[in-house]
Amino acid sequence: MFDWESILQVKVINQQVDQALKALKRQLLKDGLWKELKKRRSYEKPSEKRKRKQKEALKKRRKAQRFGYSR
Repeated sequence: MFDWESILQVKVINQQVDQALKALKRQLLKDGLWKELKKRRSYEKPSEKRKRKQKEALKKRRKAQRFGYSR
């Protein structure tokens, strides 16, 4: 089910489109959608996807280790 309240909205005030685009990009970055859009621009082979996920997991583990978190 689609939640209409979660739609991104940016209001353009006094014809200031540049500021509205900046606000939209900031909102996309915050929600993680910017990364998702970049990822879906082209096809990612399964082997590339696996390598990317391994890199992300390693990065996450190193970050957790740096801050003293462990599971």
